[in-house]
Amino acid sequence: MAFRQPLSRYGQCNSYFVETQDDGVYAARAEERERARAIARMQQRALAEELSRMTAEEYQEDIMDHMEYMESQTLPDVNSIDIQTEIQWFMRPYLLDFLVEAHAAFQLLPETLFLAVNLLDRYCSRRVVYKRHYQLVGCAALLIAAKYGDKKDRVPTVRELKSMCCSLYDDEMFTQMEWHVLQTLNWIIGHPTVDAFLQVALAEGPFDPEVEHMSLYIAEIALFHKEFVSTRPSILARSSLALARCILSRNDHKVSEWAATYDPQTVMSLSNHLYQPSQVLSRKYSSMHLSNVSTTVDEFLQRQAQIARRAAAPPTPPASVGLEEPKSMSDAYGPQTPQKNHYSAAVLQHGCLTPPITPENEQFVAKSLPMAPTTYPTTPTPEHPANMHQAQYYHNTYIQPQPQY
Repeated sequence: MAFRQPLSRYGQCNSYFVETQDDGVYAARAEERERARAIARMQQRALAEELSRMTAEEYQEDIMDHMEYMESQTLPDVNSIDIQTEIQWFMRPYLLDFLVEAHAAFQLLPETLFLAVNLLDRYCSRRVVYKRHYQLVGCAALLIAAKYGDKKDRVPTVRELKSMCCSLYDDEMFTQMEWHVLQTLNWIIGHPTVDAFLQVALAEGPFDPEVEHMSLYIAEIALFHKEFVSTRPSILARSSLALARCILSRNDHKVSEWAATYDPQTVMSLSNHLYQPSQVLSRKYSSMHLSNVSTTVDEFLQRQAQIARRAAAPPTPPASVGLEEPKSMSDAYGPQTPQKNHYSAAVLQHGCLTPPITPENEQFVAKSLPMAPTTYPTTPTPEHPANMHQAQYYHNTYIQPQPQY
């Protein structure tokens, strides 16, 4: 017996999945509702950002006062580090190279590196550190800094740090050193880093990633040098930003008085340390996602060296007004002697003629000139102002002894 499909009230239908013209209308309405929800989410996000900005501007002055107070309370003491018995300042760059590599390997935030170095220096200002434990203190400082302000999934584990140290320390030693660093610092971890002040200064102008990366590169170079250990992060951030804009030839935007203020002495000190940066740091900032700023700095220094070499070369004497162009190199760089048509006895009796000028009649020279004395008197200085200037230049350039480079 064959199966007979019952008739429905909608008429004959060969399938339960019926396509009608109304389906396009339903799909368009669903798409419109989804678009409206997306626009509402964007409006809510924009409103939240505007409210956050208004709140930040309202409390910005109080925030800056607290940051400047905290940076003065959490600065390390260079004099205390100087009296360490085993660790020396020449060991510091090697440890910082290790921390920079570990920081890049774990992809931590920039402020984590600055905070880790601050914790390391503050601990060395209060405790005697043995040479064999110096790297262990650096690892504990990096671990504390990552737990304090970085993303949870990027915080390094003790096993990973132990592997980077080639299993030089046991697992318990990392835990004990972490606890000892926190106890020594009285659990005061919060420190306004250079990156924090740099973000405040950069927020007042248009977004420029190259300037930001250049400023971070200069600030991280400063971590390797003793003279910047006790420098306030706010001063270091603004000085690094000013030097970065100078290197990149960026115009200063209209910013607040705080962001535009920098220390000229700090800027000069930073510029003097750009010539020999850490190789690890240079490789880190040679990548494209960091704007390749280390290569930009090298090219800038090469241009400055070429300008300095050209400035050190002896300048060309200015051309005299009303005189003809010199025909030989001796005329161009030697003292200019006035030309005379006739050589009277009054002129000849004071000495021989100044070379390379010779009278046209050689017989006149042979018959009229008396025998030249053994020592000739000094040639009179010409009275023309331009000639006097050239004579002085010749004397200073070719007569006086030159310094040996």
